[in-house]
Amino acid sequence: MKADLHCHTTMSDGSLGIEETIAQAKRYGIDYFAITDHDTLASSSRATVLGERYGVKVIPAVEFSTFDSKRHTKAHILCYNPAKPDRLEGLCLRTSELRKQRGKQMAKKVLEKYPITLESILRYATGNKVIYKCHIMHALMDYGYTTDLYGKVYDDLFNPKTGLCAEEVSTDMQDLPEVHFVLELIHSAGGIAVLAHPAVYDNFELLDELIESKKIDGVEVWHQSADEEKRQKLLKIAEENNLIVTGGSDFHGFYNHYPIAIGTNYTPDDSLSRILKQK
Repeated sequence: MKADLHCHTTMSDGSLGIEETIAQAKRYGIDYFAITDHDTLASSSRATVLGERYGVKVIPAVEFSTFDSKRHTKAHILCYNPAKPDRLEGLCLRTSELRKQRGKQMAKKVLEKYPITLESILRYATGNKVIYKCHIMHALMDYGYTTDLYGKVYDDLFNPKTGLCAEEVSTDMQDLPEVHFVLELIHSAGGIAVLAHPAVYDNFELLDELIESKKIDGVEVWHQSADEEKRQKLLKIAEENNLIVTGGSDFHGFYNHYPIAIGTNYTPDDSLSRILKQK
């Protein structure tokens, strides 16, 4: 079975809509697919219906942005197949509202520097009206201030230490829900909790801690951020602790930092079976 269990749409910071994304998964021969938009389950019902239409089995999922207060860094948690998704709605709403506030603050600072309109940014935030950095950059590209989505202008604006919007970027991280709280909530909702791309935020120490406290069900091994050495390390940890191992493209379409297509990474059949048996 081909299972890509990490993908984003216009409901968060992807450039393709739900139907376009599922249609592309079908073209690539994907059997099981998970749309893991950031901090929202809003796409789940429609994605399931569209999946049936296209012949792709869609697993309800969400990627939560969390804060590891002990190490003062971000950690992303993938939640799959929650039996009681309504228990996650409050968290989704709170985090999305935080993102809306921070996004507007970022946009306000950018508009003070560049003579563009808020509407030119919002046209790209069509899913849930949350402004992401990629939406701001896309608008700046439209008006000729840069030809690169990620380059000098991006760094001038969003570098966490020196960028024009550095305060908003830094505060956004600290205001995120604590990782342990999110894990407990996922399990109360009957979901599978997987630590996403640990190499991105150097979450290896956190992974050890979560395994020891029995708060994590799996880890994303097949992700482009991990080289072969890190993948083997993660596989060893997973085998020793009976963790689910997942893989996915982390597709964002035009908004990816590097070229990546749906179906680039897969989840093994045995781990897929463990996720599907959750319900």
